[in-house]
Amino acid sequence: MNINDISFKQFIGADFLLENEIAEELYHEHASQMPIIDYHCHLSPEDLANDRQFKTLTEIWLEGDHYKWRAMRANGIEEKFITGNASDEDKFYKWADTVPFTLRNPLYHWTHLELRRYFGINDILNADTARAIYTEATSKLNTKEFSSRNILRKMNVEVVCTTDDPIDSLEHHIKLKKEFEIKVLPTFRPDKAYAAENVPGYLKYIERLSELTGVHIDSFSALIEALEKRILFFHENGCRLSDHGLEQFYYEKVTPSEVNKIFLKVMGGSALAAGELHKFKYAVLIALSKLYHRQGWTQQYHIGAIRNNNERMLRVLGPDTGFDSIGDFSQARTLSQFLSHLDNSDQLAKTILYNLNPSDNETIATMIGNFNHGSVAGKVQFGSGWWFLDQKDGMERQMNTLSNMGLISHFVGMLTDSRSFMSYPRHEYFRRILCNLIGKDVVNGEIPYDIELLSGMIKNICYYNAKNYFNF
Repeated sequence: MNINDISFKQFIGADFLLENEIAEELYHEHASQMPIIDYHCHLSPEDLANDRQFKTLTEIWLEGDHYKWRAMRANGIEEKFITGNASDEDKFYKWADTVPFTLRNPLYHWTHLELRRYFGINDILNADTARAIYTEATSKLNTKEFSSRNILRKMNVEVVCTTDDPIDSLEHHIKLKKEFEIKVLPTFRPDKAYAAENVPGYLKYIERLSELTGVHIDSFSALIEALEKRILFFHENGCRLSDHGLEQFYYEKVTPSEVNKIFLKVMGGSALAAGELHKFKYAVLIALSKLYHRQGWTQQYHIGAIRNNNERMLRVLGPDTGFDSIGDFSQARTLSQFLSHLDNSDQLAKTILYNLNPSDNETIATMIGNFNHGSVAGKVQFGSGWWFLDQKDGMERQMNTLSNMGLISHFVGMLTDSRSFMSYPRHEYFRRILCNLIGKDVVNGEIPYDIELLSGMIKNICYYNAKNYFNF
């Protein structure tokens, strides 16, 4: 076969993922120019406050990256080269050995997009190129151009919303507000405030919350009082979003006296039965949701992950080390009841729902339509493809489902949901996929070639919808 007889696009060339001229026009002339609002991520505010300078490519690229860790484990790499005490250089070479095996995994795209967009390195990463790439990228990282803050400037980031526990001091956010022109705002993530399944850990957390707020937490109402104080503190420091990680929603009818009794039981050191635990979580979440509504916040719910599946590795490495997966929890009924309860008293805040199980796409896309009304366009949102679904197929399925059953024109678009400063090309990835979906529809005669209409929708999804929705 003569390679010159085959017509194909360059790998990650200018028209990567763009299948026709309409898609190319929409991306290059409209989507690519939009700033980034990264309204949900796990970047370290401390790193930004200190304008951290990363010493090596391994440090910025492999620290905390569960996607890469899982791929390396699947490739038979020893744990010492993943989360262990091997040198940064040796860890990187093991990652480079793994990259050729990630073909058709989004990691192959992300890896090479990141090398190109951050460092201008166009080589394919493998064992043969690893040393030269490591040396060149690490050398650049040691220049001021690649400090944490300059990376955000380089990637045209306008707003970053980190993920922060209610007991966080927000000292780094306060410093950044004075020193950094890019908005770095906290997000209220109170998962530990209702994680009563781990009684010893929960008691320690409540003790810390009590010390911080000056509230003697001896009742359920006192718990909510303390959390409200932290909400007000977060609001004063720019927070406009909350976030929650749930396996599934809860809806349990429970009286004030009953939930107080449950709270006192756990505060006494006793484990809760499953039904008690669900009632307690429901009561805390409902109370918090009403407080978010009062402040005009947006609440986010990430549902459907089953975490820490490997008990042996949980003992060795701890939680959040790459042993989570998609769960198959029942969602529709309790989600409906939860949202309806809040809507019934007109205390439903703007809400974004992210599901991890793609079989729930249609459930979520139709559920949001039940609770939208004239107060704001797209009040209840079907969030972007999340975690295992933030790849080409997952994004297309989410956007197609939203288009079929809702209004994609009001979609608030992409976020990184990442701990890595190297993840911003995922916004480019998303924008190319979005433009290609629309471009194919035009070519197929399914929507008109009205560039003013189409470009407006593209720019809204990439930027303006989020800017208007969150009121930063």
